[in-house]
Amino acid sequence: MKVFAIVLSTLVALAAAAVFVWSGVYDIGADRPHWPLTARVIASLRDRSIEHQASGISVPDLDDPQRIRRGAGHYAAMCAACHLTPGMHETELRTGLYPQPPDLSRHGVHDAAEAFWVIKHGVKLTAMPAWGLSHDDAAIWDMVAFVRKLPTLDEATFEAMAGVPVNNGHGGHEHAHPDEPGGPGHDDDHDSHAGHDHDDHGSH
Repeated sequence: MKVFAIVLSTLVALAAAAVFVWSGVYDIGADRPHWPLTARVIASLRDRSIEHQASGISVPDLDDPQRIRRGAGHYAAMCAACHLTPGMHETELRTGLYPQPPDLSRHGVHDAAEAFWVIKHGVKLTAMPAWGLSHDDAAIWDMVAFVRKLPTLDEATFEAMAGVPVNNGHGGHEHAHPDEPGGPGHDDDHDSHAGHDHDDHGSH
């Protein structure tokens, strides 16, 4: 009788879940945050999964200056629009993402093996892509090496290491707007740093 009750309860729960999914009432829009319970469950699932999947990864020497410099170029091209750079406050791309990517320019990474796994494999239910599908392990370790150093850099040092202006988050490099210093009709130097016209929302 007890087993029957458990089976019946399980079937009822599954049927209710199926009806809920089929109804479409859940708002899947990125501009509507998860319910608090949903957010906690997803965060726990993500953190425990990354910790488990990254266990056993052997971390190479990440202090090689050449490795760090190569990583800077990769970061500027592939990561800056979402994870920001020193002096960058927001980008058009990052503003519309949910969940918000961590601000690596401030916080860096705490576990190199986990960072490698995330960069290589990406994370479901986020905008984090699996860069391992287009980059080899050596390039990914270069990125990890650089991100560990990123919070210690200022704007000028970052751009010197990256060798290029940072991506502004919508497919190009940052250009001043007409009503900003450096825009058409102004004599000021061109503003090459993305995000100076936005308030600093910090990390999430």
